[in-house]
This record gives sequence, structure tokens and C-alpha cells, in this order.
Amino acid sequence: MRVEVRIGAIQEVEADAIVVNLFEGVTAPGGATAAVDRALEGRISRVLAAGDFRGRLGETLVLYPDGRIPAPRVILVGLGPEASFNTEKIRHAAAAAAQRARDLRVRTLATVVHGAGRGGLSPEEAAQATVEGALLGLYTYQRKKENTGGSGPETLLLVEFDAAKEAAIAAGARRAETLARYVNRVRDWVNEPGSDLTPRRLAEEVRGLAAEVGGVRVQVLDEHQITALGMGALTAVARGSEEPPRFIILEYAPEGRLERPVVLVGKGITFDSGGLNLKSEEGMLTMKGDMAGAAAVLGATLAAAALGLPVPVVALAPACENMPSGKSYKPGDILRALNGKTIEIVNTDAEGRLILADALSYAARYAPRAVIDVATLTGAAIIALGQDVAAALFSDHEELAAALLRAAEATGERLWRMPLWEDYLERIKSDVADVKNSGGRYGGLGTSAMFLKQFAPEGVPWAHLDIAPMDMAEKARGYIPKGGTGFGVRLLVRYLEDPRP
Repeated sequence: MRVEVRIGAIQEVEADAIVVNLFEGVTAPGGATAAVDRALEGRISRVLAAGDFRGRLGETLVLYPDGRIPAPRVILVGLGPEASFNTEKIRHAAAAAAQRARDLRVRTLATVVHGAGRGGLSPEEAAQATVEGALLGLYTYQRKKENTGGSGPETLLLVEFDAAKEAAIAAGARRAETLARYVNRVRDWVNEPGSDLTPRRLAEEVRGLAAEVGGVRVQVLDEHQITALGMGALTAVARGSEEPPRFIILEYAPEGRLERPVVLVGKGITFDSGGLNLKSEEGMLTMKGDMAGAAAVLGATLAAAALGLPVPVVALAPACENMPSGKSYKPGDILRALNGKTIEIVNTDAEGRLILADALSYAARYAPRAVIDVATLTGAAIIALGQDVAAALFSDHEELAAALLRAAEATGERLWRMPLWEDYLERIKSDVADVKNSGGRYGGLGTSAMFLKQFAPEGVPWAHLDIAPMDMAEKARGYIPKGGTGFGVRLLVRYLEDPRP
């Protein structure tokens, strides 16, 4: 969808439909909505008086002007209560309006910038949220369908009466377009069948995207290079599959300098059967999305490059399948990770932390300012926080944790900080190795994070995000589609704008 900024009155714009808004409980429209109401000879006011529109978040109503204004349709969208209004509400409202326009087969959609006036937000952030909501809300997975139907409007016009706001609105819109592009690409990757998005295919797609952005160096290590490096954990997990592993390295160096980068590490299990500790049918069904962590860090790094952020970023994505075969690693095996630590295998279905162990160890060679790993790591995270509610954050570095929580609040990609107590270390101690890869059923969320901490670079601020509750949505909600959500891209980019420490 093409996004443009227009200066003028929304009621005078020629488009297939225009969008105006109302807060919940408002009895008399104001601003641009009032101007449209006057042009429609009080139709919106009469709808409100009749109680047919209450302004609930995402509520929509279509009015037909009958020639009173150039646009043949007016879409009224609710913003919810004004007291709790924020950019997240804008995204949901914009998505609802765009989806209604798609249902109406609208080709050109004009909208006010939600929140740029009465909402108290800056024009730039209001425009960004409006465009994000529309572009993300119109996403559908289309790679495997012959007849996808209408994908939504071809053109989105952001209409603002005050010409002094034009530059800010245009900047917010451009930023939103970039972010939405990579979020939606990550959604595609998560939705892609595991037989299609293999480690090799993921690496190829990353190469192609990096070439389009420019200023990004891609290195892909094959199974021989991975073994030669001493990545014994990644090598072992990959061994059971016919598909060879890949270790994807994406480096973004502004002005050619890669000094003290933020290193993002993502779990890239492109399909997880559980290995010899085979999952159930139900447990295996969504495991094509077990590479959502890798997808998020790769997408965020590409977005950071496309936006020209000043901070250097490295994305590390160990990618492989976890499959059962005569070559599979076994319970009781002892593996040696890249940093020399040994790992007793208790459960082959606790494989994500193994490949992350090698990747976290590899991160040390960059002398990073911070390391953040992202993974669909545990079902325990879903049990603790619920599906589609929040991801789990672990960190023993207060400033880094606070920065990530601020980014979460700003983007609507919620995090909830969990404890990283030393008690968890006792539960992963092994009699025959340095650590074991599972601490048992109880406290699995904490023991998995503590396991990863053993491989994070010493003395470097580190955080772990378990996004298992958020990588795939069971049902569509606002701008979040059913299936792959693209969670983490906008969160990480927002953090990278002001990385701390």
C-alpha cells in the first residue's frame, strides 16, 4: 500500500472512503469529525444521539454522504476512553478502519492522523502509529494461496489540516512503512511451512533482503564451518536432520564502524519435532514457528539498517531442525559448547537453549555493549503469562531491563520481568557435566534463563526474552493477525534507538 500525506480538510478529499474518529462516551464530535458532521448535516451527531455508535476501541460504522462530500463513504472508528488513549490504541483503531475499508473493497482510503490533535501525542508518533496499525492490520499470509482476494486499499492518504505538521507526519509515516515491511516479512517466515523455510532457505532470504538494504554484511556458516568452530551444541541438535544447519551472521555497521555493537541472538529452530523426546501431535503442530526468535532479530537488524540508526548491530541466528533419526543426539549425551562448558542432555526437546549457548558464546568476540537473546524457549512462559499477553524478560542488569521495558511500553509489545534467582542454578547442576539442559518440570522458565546466562559473555549486560507466548496468535486481534505476529521487531528497533547501557 502506498502512503501519502495531504494537507487540507478531510471532508474535501477525493477518496473512496474517509476515516474520522471519536473517543468512547463522546456525545458531540469535535475537530475533523465535527467538520465532517457539519458537511453531512449532522448525521454523526444523530447516530450518537441514537446510541448506535459508542466509540469503543475498534468499533466502526459506515455512513454514506449521498454527495454531500466528495468521498462516497465515511468510516467512523472508535478510539476507546480518552483517559487511557495511547499509540497502542491508535494502532488498533487504524487497523479496524483499514480492515473495514478492505471489506468494502476501497482502493483509496483517506484518514485523519489519530491522536495528532486531541490525543496529546506528537504528530510524528501519531502518524507512525496510524500507519503501523493500517499496514500491520491488513497483513495476510499469501505465499501459499492462489486466490487471496482483496489485500486492502492501494493508497492510504494521511490528511492533516495544519501544514506545519506535514514534515513530522511524513517522517512518522516513512518510519512506519519501514517497520511494517520487516514485521510482515517476519510474519511470513513464521507462517511458512517447515518443509519450505529450511535453514538454507532462511539464509538465502536474509541475503536477498540485506542486498536490498545495503550497508549490511551477511555471513552464513555451513555445517563444516560450524563444526570446525567448536559449536558442539548446535552441531548435535542438527545431527538428526537431513537438512544441514546454518549459522547466520548479520552485521550492520553505521559509517563502516562495528565498535561495541548491540548483539541480538535469536533461536532458529525451523522445525522442532522434539528429537528423540518426541513431541505430541498437538505440541508439534505449531513448531514451524520455533524460529520466531531468529526471525525477530534478523528483521530488527534489517529494519535498523533501513532506518539508518546510528548504533552498530549484529544479529546471530543459529538455524537448524530438531528431528529424530539414527543420528540424533540422545538423552545422557554430554556436549561441549563453543565456550568450553559441557552440557548433559536430559531432554532432547530442550534444544533451543543448546543452539543459543553456542551463539551467545560466539557473541563475546564482538566485545558488545549489550547482548539480547530472543527465543520461543519454553511452554512454561505461556503457562506463566498466558497466550497473547506478554513475553518474559530476564536480566540481572537493571539499566538494560529498564530500557527494554520502556521500549515494550512504547511499542505495545509487552514484556514482564521475571526473577533470575541463583536458586535456579542449583537445579541445572549436573553430576557429570558443567550443567544439564533441563532443570525439570517446576520452575522451567527460570532454569532455562539461568542456563543461558552460563553462556552469555561475562561482564556484558545481557537479557533474555522468552517470546513463546507471543510468536503466534491463536486468533486475530486488532492489528495482530492469527498466526505469526512478528513480535519483537518493533520492540528491538525501539530499544536500538537508545540502547542502554
